[in-house]
Amino acid sequence: MKPDISSILAQLGIAGFNPSYSTGSKWSHAADGPHIHSMSPVDGEKIASVFAASMKEYDHVITTAQEAYKYWSKVPAPKRGEIVRQLGDALRKQKTALGTLVSYEMGKSLQEGLGEVQEMIDICDFAVGLSRQLYGLTMHSERPNHRMYEQWHPLGVVGIISAFNFPVAVWSWNAALAWVCGNVCVWKPSEKTPITAIACQRIVEDVFAANDIPEGVSCLIIGDREIGELLSNDTRVPLISATGSTRMGKSVAMSVANRLGKSILELGGNNSIIISKDADLDMSLIGAVFGAVGTAGQRCTTTRRLIIHESVYETFKAKLVKAYGQLRIGNPLDQNNHVGPLIDKDAVRAYLAAIEKCKAEGGNFVVEGGVLEGDAYHSGCYVKPCIAEVENHYEIVQHETFAPILYLIKYTDLEEAIALQNGVPQGLSSAIMTLNLREAELFLSAQGSDCGIANVNIGTSGAEIGGAFGGEKETGGGRESGSDAWKAYMRRQTNTINYSDTLPLAQGIKFDL
Repeated sequence: MKPDISSILAQLGIAGFNPSYSTGSKWSHAADGPHIHSMSPVDGEKIASVFAASMKEYDHVITTAQEAYKYWSKVPAPKRGEIVRQLGDALRKQKTALGTLVSYEMGKSLQEGLGEVQEMIDICDFAVGLSRQLYGLTMHSERPNHRMYEQWHPLGVVGIISAFNFPVAVWSWNAALAWVCGNVCVWKPSEKTPITAIACQRIVEDVFAANDIPEGVSCLIIGDREIGELLSNDTRVPLISATGSTRMGKSVAMSVANRLGKSILELGGNNSIIISKDADLDMSLIGAVFGAVGTAGQRCTTTRRLIIHESVYETFKAKLVKAYGQLRIGNPLDQNNHVGPLIDKDAVRAYLAAIEKCKAEGGNFVVEGGVLEGDAYHSGCYVKPCIAEVENHYEIVQHETFAPILYLIKYTDLEEAIALQNGVPQGLSSAIMTLNLREAELFLSAQGSDCGIANVNIGTSGAEIGGAFGGEKETGGGRESGSDAWKAYMRRQTNTINYSDTLPLAQGIKFDL
């Protein structure tokens, strides 16, 4: 089944659009600029073509954003929140169209595409409340008739570099918070999924226009790695929020740190679920299979390793093999299917190379992988989710492969399992399946998981926006979305007010003239 993409693009107001950038009300492109073609991994068809922005266009976008910040930062935070509330309502109206486009352009299931738009709606709701809660602290001064407090101010222009696997949700996590905090945003989406980004920008544009918001508060710029490098090195952009591979994140981190800017990095994951001898195995099976094959293994929170107690290892392995035999792979817009395609043929090649490397290192595949062929799979991007028995120290196991390859590892006691869980360079998401309270609490303690996310009796995927999202080690240390992640988009200022008629110095220092 193929959606009526022409009708969807028309409904979203982007039929015939092929821009290289937007400043929120003005769309433009350089007619001689290089094309970027958006190809659907679902059927291999071209959705549309856009232009890559030039250096001149990039500079215009940043300059426009800087001017818009002068206006937007003066708008009261609750008023900014009201506009974000309207954006959430606009997304509700376009949820089906935008979710379908996400599914078709990226290749995730329709339910996941709709869920991604729901995440955008949820973060708008969160940001509305946050707009009235940008709290600072008050402190007691050691000097008489003095008052101390802290307040938070916006940073200015926030650069957002997003990845293909969540082409719209992660942008919204950043943009909604950045806007209510008083910042303006420049978004560079993945060159693999530019059409969904253009659709989001159009929705934002309509909401902002209805509120007489000037251009530059929400900017979109299309391009490849070069645009990301321009953002990362630009001193006019005090904060870069980047989502992608660890390799990309290290490059961004070095560029931003070199100019003493700020960065939020959401990078690779190598997530595991510990299956305890005291686990509910049927519930564990659901979490493990969805975590491993959801989005065809292309989530940063995908379950890549199962660390299984030796006493239930064979039983649980048999359950997994049976479950994998029941997976339906095909068009993700058909809700009868469990698994859709990888994003492109480069991803397929990386998947095949990982399988070969795993076998060369000694991995035993209990469910074989491979590329699917036939009319239903003519895009060449559909692969079989596979399972291999491995050792945690294998080089391929230490590496994040963005594909549905699940590794099985056996353990004897929980301390060993936690060491295996932590024994990879990445530190994003983790989980334990157990009905044993002591095991659960140890896993969540300082001696337990070293990840930014640690779950009990749920899988590694499916984070809610209420909690801060992010990880440690090579995952980058950034936090987005809920809790107090908003502070990353602001600068803290400590204020001391002297309302006396003298000027005493701190620490009792005397300086008499």
